[in-house]
Amino acid sequence: MAKEEITPSEWQIMEVLWACGEPLTSSEVYKRMQGNVDMSMRMVRVLMNRLNQKDILGYTVDEHDSRVYHYYVQRSREECVKEKSRKFVDSYFSGSGTNAMAALLQSFALTDEQIKELEEILEKSRDRRTESADKEGGAHA
Repeated sequence: MAKEEITPSEWQIMEVLWACGEPLTSSEVYKRMQGNVDMSMRMVRVLMNRLNQKDILGYTVDEHDSRVYHYYVQRSREECVKEKSRKFVDSYFSGSGTNAMAALLQSFALTDEQIKELEEILEKSRDRRTESADKEGGAHA
């Protein structure tokens, strides 16, 4: 089954939880979001429940008050960004990572530091590909 995508509103909630790094109640998330987004307490609860249904958030029930849930992150920001990136490439570039990267690179003027960082990322990607080929080759030997 395909993973359900995180909506922009849900992403705002996840940013709060990723930044905090510890379980929070919906009230605590709401308080941390105040002033940054226009979202009601009820909407925060609804969205957190949806994130739980998508297995992106988990929760424990408060030991002193069974009406209070402490939500924790089940998927890291990096995992979610990778998934969102894959879906973006699939949707807009027919799955071609090369075409997606080319379009993005042509859209921005990059500094020398950014170009160096991209070169390092490409080198790591090349290393992972080589390691993967070595493992596959070793399995057949």
